[in-house]
Amino acid sequence: MRKAFIDTMLEVAGDDQRLNLVVGDLGYSVVEPFAKRFPDRFLNAGVAEQNMTGLATGLALTGERIVFNYSIANFPVMRCLEQIRNDVCHHQANVKIVAVGGGVAYGAQGFSHHAVEDLAVMRAMPGMVVTAPADAAETRAVTRLACATPGPWYIRLGKNGEPGLHAGSVEFSRVGASIQVCDGRDGTLIATGAVAHEVAEAARQLARRGVHVRMLSMPFVKPIDHQAILRAASETPWIVTVEEHNAFGGLGSAVADVLTQGPLNTRLLRLCYPEFIHETGGQAFLRRQHGLDALGIVDFVQREAVGNW
Repeated sequence: MRKAFIDTMLEVAGDDQRLNLVVGDLGYSVVEPFAKRFPDRFLNAGVAEQNMTGLATGLALTGERIVFNYSIANFPVMRCLEQIRNDVCHHQANVKIVAVGGGVAYGAQGFSHHAVEDLAVMRAMPGMVVTAPADAAETRAVTRLACATPGPWYIRLGKNGEPGLHAGSVEFSRVGASIQVCDGRDGTLIATGAVAHEVAEAARQLARRGVHVRMLSMPFVKPIDHQAILRAASETPWIVTVEEHNAFGGLGSAVADVLTQGPLNTRLLRLCYPEFIHETGGQAFLRRQHGLDALGIVDFVQREAVGNW
């Protein structure tokens, strides 16, 4: 996803002189092409994420620039939340905050690098669009739309080399759109972010076991696709949300908020990380430990959704 993001930035920046990139002394081997091609629109703020956010806001408010902040995991969010709230959001500045390695992509670095509260925190920020694309195709589409849409955005990316969810390119006609990956009437799986490819594999395994589910990729967590969720709730008996996040304020909470709008007899179940992840290890290991790999998702669906409906 990192390469898809920077390639899209290069494409857009070639046509739009307003586009700027600010980094927090991270992202090397990824951001160099932008820095070399557009040196006057690239700034390394150093290991100072709060300053990075203030700089980005100042740039965005001067000369109508579009400014992307780029760092990893929690660093562009948790370290500078006050600046995001008071500078970016209060002024509705055209700043796009990009966090690479959402969820537990940097799991081997331990708890400090586990980004499993970020969706909740950023959903609470006024005027913030919150996104978590599933693969390179969704990343390119989200980045293009972020460039074309004024105001604060949060873009949560995977780290690198995630399997593709979509065979071809993706385009979003509006902010808040979702993508139906497959259809089925036995239940619905809704995923956001890089874990979506595990969900797609789980859907294929469930189909081989006679359980045919609808799968929605939900790259926009705020605003979320109300119509797709309500349609799934009216056409399938249960919904399972899957996210690399804890249970509070992320995708599952956003879907629950939508389901309160109608008298729908749909069961909602959430598959996510616990409030604290005490283990340290690679992403695949942590997903497996907490049932967020394809096999764990299949087991959860058969045990909690199919078996109890």
